Amino acid sequence: MLALEGVKILDLSRLVPGAFCTMLLGDMGAEVVKIEAPGVTGIGSSPGAVSRGENSRAAAYYAPDRNKKSIVVNLKSEAGREIFYRLCRGADVIVEGFRPGVAKRLKIDYETINKLNPRIIYCSLSGYGQDGPYHAFPGHDVNYIAMAGVLGLIGSSERPPAIPLNLVADFAGAALYGALGISIALVARNKTGKGQYVDVAYMDGAISLMTWFNCGHFFDGSTLKRGESWLHGAYPYYGVYETKDGKYITIGCLEPHFWENLCRFLGKEEYIPYHFALEHTFHKPENEKWDEIRSFLRQIFLTRTRDEWFDLLIRNDVPAGKVYTPDEVFGDPQVLHRQMVIEVEHPALGKIKQVGIAPKLSNTPGRVRSLPPLAGEHTDEILQGLGYKRQEIENLRQEGVVC
Repeated sequence: MLALEGVKILDLSRLVPGAFCTMLLGDMGAEVVKIEAPGVTGIGSSPGAVSRGENSRAAAYYAPDRNKKSIVVNLKSEAGREIFYRLCRGADVIVEGFRPGVAKRLKIDYETINKLNPRIIYCSLSGYGQDGPYHAFPGHDVNYIAMAGVLGLIGSSERPPAIPLNLVADFAGAALYGALGISIALVARNKTGKGQYVDVAYMDGAISLMTWFNCGHFFDGSTLKRGESWLHGAYPYYGVYETKDGKYITIGCLEPHFWENLCRFLGKEEYIPYHFALEHTFHKPENEKWDEIRSFLRQIFLTRTRDEWFDLLIRNDVPAGKVYTPDEVFGDPQVLHRQMVIEVEHPALGKIKQVGIAPKLSNTPGRVRSLPPLAGEHTDEILQGLGYKRQEIENLRQEGVVC
């Protein structure tokens, strides 16, 4: 049994955060149907959308679309909307990532669908949310994390902010919070019998992720500055160091006993008293001793390779981590043991590797049941399930309503 078995999700999203959100739910057993638009390609579109009719290798490896079926429907047509309405009557969740107002213009918004199915949970993912002075503004991850106060804190104080991929707003602020919001709404529906609207803003999610870091601001007005606090690497006990082989090792000696372990191991007991103090939370080092300690650590870490240091530090109970390149990650024994790289059988390509499922549930673990579909791969199957006859489907295809 899978935790979300029996939950039916219609995925209208066109960008990766929406696809990742529904992937997370699909991995836990939800039945996800991608409602794709005819001829949609470009940034964020799945390889399956540009590979219909081919045995596309890229589409098979596109993990955000695993555990899903695909139907291509022109929602701008009346007949296309009728297909969508029929799907909605038997669905539990809808996920869309259009700019605010688009779903209403297409007549597929929450108010319209709620009349057809009061139990529907309708989740909208948008940059700034469905209301407020910015709701119609365009944007992407870098814009949202900038406005959320995240970007200004990433990097060193001597350089401009460093862009952390699109992990914070896109994948955490939108996708993870979207999956969380939907899961909460499903639990609430079990109690009330009614669905509801889930409004997820990329910027809101990014701000929420900053909750702990903003406690001081609300308490006494104190504010973090980029590269100037203990968690920014401003202090040598928490940082990144180059090693003999040109690679990098990280240490995270935030607790005094870990710092003491490192100092004793390196034969520098005199450095033990120099550890965290409250001012480190907001201010960069001002005592010259910190420069000495950092200089020593930089020099000592250059005397061995990254992997040698990792083995030595862990053996001496010092928090350490290798700075991996992406290809190194999936050869790590812990990653393999935790099944964070999995193999799924493809009918033509053999075994396909993908990133595994993070939450490990003891009784209802997630599972990759199917590889990503090509766009429209299940159009006929889904339409037949809705009661359409073969000739009706062919007519719809000839009219450009479905593909």
